[in-house]
Amino acid sequence: MIVDPLILLALGFVGLLAGFVDAIAGGGGMLSLPALLSAGLPPVAALATNKMQSIVGTAMAVTTYWRRGFVDLRRLLPAIAATFAGSFLGALTVSRIDISLLNVAVPVALIAIALYFLFAPKLSDADRAARLPFGPFVPVLGFAIGFYDGIFGPGTGSFFTVGFVVLFGLGLTRATGSTKALNFTSNLAALAIFIPQGQVVWPVAAAMASGQIIGAYIGARTGIRYGATIIRPLVVVVSIALALKLIFFP
Repeated sequence: MIVDPLILLALGFVGLLAGFVDAIAGGGGMLSLPALLSAGLPPVAALATNKMQSIVGTAMAVTTYWRRGFVDLRRLLPAIAATFAGSFLGALTVSRIDISLLNVAVPVALIAIALYFLFAPKLSDADRAARLPFGPFVPVLGFAIGFYDGIFGPGTGSFFTVGFVVLFGLGLTRATGSTKALNFTSNLAALAIFIPQGQVVWPVAAAMASGQIIGAYIGARTGIRYGATIIRPLVVVVSIALALKLIFFP
């Protein structure tokens, strides 16, 4: 597929914006996927290319959070394996199950997340007492949300973040960093299916990935610097925007 250089430049800028938003609050696909469809990519190719460019930005974000001490990759290893398995299984079974109910359930869940982050009085960067033990239950969270990402996807970052905050007591910045690690894993599982099928449009993915690297780095550094002050309102905005998109532009 031959793409006009000006379109590639514009998509690179979209990748930068998407990487910035995604590194802080998730939801970058809300910007990048419509841009890919507008550029004329078929839906499956757009989804595959979006996963490819997004994973580059997510890798940059999680590396930045990890280097600053906000991600414990060793502790997350079982959840990373479970997330990969869940996402891979979801991608394999998506054509065999009815996901129409998710068109209603997911916007409701996203609005609930937005209200929680908007009105919960003690959300901060400080860790709190966990409601569930981290070791045995984070892999369960990873598998469940990874499976959801494999079959549907919108709001995956918000679901991971609220899980880490509400169930496991992580502060917002640590929750965001851990979310990026599992987001990377779920995208990798989907790409394990899309790449052998030849669905990724590589020139477009490369252009957007260039922007993603810059945007994700700036976004992660911004999230680390300002913590809950910026993460909390951006999660609210992104969750509501995603819910409205799913309701009015499914």
